[in-house]
Amino acid sequence: MARRRTGRTPPTARWHRARKALHRARVGLRRSAVDYFRGDGSDWLVLTALLLVVPALTVGTVLRPLWFAPEALVLPIIVGGLLLHPSSLLALYAAAAVALIVESEVMGPYDDGAGRVTPGTVLVVAAAGLFGLLVAQFRGRVGVPWRGGGTMLFDLRERIRVQSKLPKLPPGWHREMALRPAGGQSFSGDFVVAARTGPRRRTLEVVLTDVSGKGMDAASRALLLSGAFGGLLGSLPPHAFLPAANGYLLRQSWDEGFATSVHLVLDLDSGDYELLSAGHVPAMQLNAGTGRWEEKAAEGPLLGVYDGATFEAVQGTLRSGDVLMLFTDGLVERADRDLDEGLDRLCGEADRYVVSGFQGVAWHLIEAVARDVNDDRALLLLSRD
Repeated sequence: MARRRTGRTPPTARWHRARKALHRARVGLRRSAVDYFRGDGSDWLVLTALLLVVPALTVGTVLRPLWFAPEALVLPIIVGGLLLHPSSLLALYAAAAVALIVESEVMGPYDDGAGRVTPGTVLVVAAAGLFGLLVAQFRGRVGVPWRGGGTMLFDLRERIRVQSKLPKLPPGWHREMALRPAGGQSFSGDFVVAARTGPRRRTLEVVLTDVSGKGMDAASRALLLSGAFGGLLGSLPPHAFLPAANGYLLRQSWDEGFATSVHLVLDLDSGDYELLSAGHVPAMQLNAGTGRWEEKAAEGPLLGVYDGATFEAVQGTLRSGDVLMLFTDGLVERADRDLDEGLDRLCGEADRYVVSGFQGVAWHLIEAVARDVNDDRALLLLSRD
């Protein structure tokens, strides 16, 4: 039976159109918010509010000089530096300059009492304006809001920390990691990625990397590399990891793009391991039977230097009571001493914990041997009970 057309839109069609309109509104709102902090959005609302604050402060300074000082004009200027675009700041600065002129004319010369516009007042307001302009230019270059910039940096730091978290090991194994950035900063060029791979996840793969540079200079590259290395780890055979990592660095074409890295492949059942190195400092193994430390130095070039690099592995076994230490050069290398001296000092400090065990000692070892070193330091301990 044919249906009669009433000319009305079905409720389902109206609902779909309403959803599409709402979606477009949300997308537009998100884009406008992003564009605002990238310098493409409008900040007229904030500018208008601040332009109204300036004459209000001027009136207060003229009528109530004991409660409103001429220097109060720095307040809208600082807020403008945090919220406005550099171009909008010029209008705010012009309004502040006019306010200073009005206050100076109405209140009289500056040498007949307090509360007048002095040359010092002008210098303070001008300095605040310069500070606000620098902050606005920085926000425009970075593309983040002032309130979210600190949160973004915190999130980046936490992402590096989470990516460096070591997986839980079966009973009989102990692992711990300590990392200390250069200069007391929150970001480091040293990082760790680790995963349990292989059949039944009975193989532990750990990669400790030292990116060229230190602190904040190397943090962005460390974040990028930690994510890439974490994706490669376990997806490739162990001997293919460092060649793939080397190719990845070469493709970045960084001006200072090299890194050192050590790759540990440990069988959690037998304790047998392979160690592959890309220009990294040697690892140190404590033999519980002899009580002596043995150097484990694998051969391989730096990552990101030349294509087609090969990396030779060195084998070893962790037996009951043995300890393996992986670390970066900031822990053992200094300009005024040899590498062997730094290794001896580290092992000597580690000997103090042989009797009591190596639980929670990674941070203490860094404090003992490289507390005041202006370089990133990382230490990874693996021991078998």
